[in-house]
Amino acid sequence: MDIVVKGRKTEVPERFRKHVAEKLNLEKIQKLDGKVMSLDVEVSKEPNPRQADRCDRVEITLRSRGPVIRAEASASDPYAALDLAAEKLDARLRKQHDKRFSRRGARRIPAAEVPDHVPGVATLNGSGASTAQEQEQAVPTKKIGSLEVQGDGPLVVREKTHVAAPMTLDQALYEMELVGHDFYLFVDSETKEPSVVYRRHAYDYGVIHLRTDTMVTENHSPEAGGTLGG
Repeated sequence: MDIVVKGRKTEVPERFRKHVAEKLNLEKIQKLDGKVMSLDVEVSKEPNPRQADRCDRVEITLRSRGPVIRAEASASDPYAALDLAAEKLDARLRKQHDKRFSRRGARRIPAAEVPDHVPGVATLNGSGASTAQEQEQAVPTKKIGSLEVQGDGPLVVREKTHVAAPMTLDQALYEMELVGHDFYLFVDSETKEPSVVYRRHAYDYGVIHLRTDTMVTENHSPEAGGTLGG
């Protein structure tokens, strides 16, 4: 297998071709990937003077029977760009090599060490049940208000019920100013639905209306469930 070096909109000097042959050691590459079919190096130059620090670009493409591996880098001269691209190629080749090597089982991790190497993995007890489920079941559950809380749960849970007469939006704004709050929950006298008025900027206010979704109500009604069950 030979290394093919070509230039795109630029000429490649013989000195650079020799440097490529020295930098990309074919014997070393074939040890990491014994199925390499071709190795191409493309050199290009950016004419924009504002990009002088990365005007030379080198792209290395390695094709084998597996996936194509490509590495590219830019620098102020082609030799520096080649060195950077070669380092990237070597790292990707080693990563691919280690992946294949571990798939063959030569680097299998003992079951007892799996949680140390694989984050978030489930661990099992002697009966084959998940220890996470055991721990979850062991945590006591208590009821705070209308919530079921495991363990310590929220620091503060407070539930309040207020009896409120329907009122207009103007009255709700007036009530909010009286209590000095930034929002006020009320029942709109026109829609008979819960609404919230809130302070925005200076004397600007906003209002949020809640409207019952009849489709959701019907799907969750006892009558609908009885019909399906009967």
